[in-house]
Formats: sequence, structure tokens, C-alpha cells
Amino acid sequence: MRLPEDLAGLDGLVLPGGESTTMALLLERMKLLEPVREALRRGLPALGTCAGLILLSARVLDGVPGQATFGLLDASVRRNGYGRQLDSFEAELEVEGLEGGPFPGVFIRAPLVEDSGSAEVIAALDGHPVALRRGPVLALCFHPELSGDLRLHREFLKLAEGAR
Repeated sequence: MRLPEDLAGLDGLVLPGGESTTMALLLERMKLLEPVREALRRGLPALGTCAGLILLSARVLDGVPGQATFGLLDASVRRNGYGRQLDSFEAELEVEGLEGGPFPGVFIRAPLVEDSGSAEVIAALDGHPVALRRGPVLALCFHPELSGDLRLHREFLKLAEGAR
């Protein structure tokens, strides 16, 4: 997606990991921030992983001044809250409603959810939410695409189908 009109006809949107401040700046420069925000508010399903979770959240506690987000989740997050690249780790996560045992969460410079607000917490690690859901939005502090386990991607597809 490079233009606002590219949003037309989408069944869902994946907001990947990366550098959230750079992503927000690019969204603004490409004039995509407001159109994507509006599509999400209208119910476009979204899967946000790592930086994608930051973009979906309402508050970035340690972001750059004026850092833009979509503000879809009433959550407060801290960028790289689990540490730097060298602090990356994997953890077995019990995800509410996910069958087949624990999910292998891969945390790389992961955001820390300080307050989940009104979002439903579907997984936590050491008392902190690491997976949130609100309507057709699934937001994760970790990278499910690096685990080899497709269950959370399938859950997102179910959310997207249910939103049609």
C-alpha cells in the first residue's frame, strides 16, 4: 500500500515490526496516516506486531515529541521496553482461546505495555500484557512470524472474516 486509494477493498491490514517513529513519519509523509486511521476506526481488521502494536496504541510513553499513532487501542506502551537488541528472547505464552498449547513468542526490542486500557488482554508475560485484542484488531508485542507457528495468523484471518 502506497496511496490512500490502495485501502479500498482491503480485507485486513498487517502492521509489521520495525522502527515505529520512522514508520509514523513515513505514514505522515505519504499522507497515509489519516486514511489508515479512518479505515481502522471504521472496522478494518488489523494485526500489529511489535512496532505495529505501538502504532495502534493511543500513548507512546517514551516516543519522540508528537509521535503519531493510530490511537485505536486505549493502551500506553513503552518502546523497546524489554530492552535492546541484545536483550531479545523467546518465551512460551498462554494465549487465551488459542488451542494447541503455549505459543512461542519471539521478543526483539519489544514494546512493553504499561497499561492496556480497555483492550482485552489475551496473553501476559511477567504481569505485563503482550497480546491485546479489541474488536477486529490483534496487537502483539512479539513477532509471531518468526516462530514458525501460524496459529495467531489464523486467528487474525478469523477476525478479518468475522468483520465482513
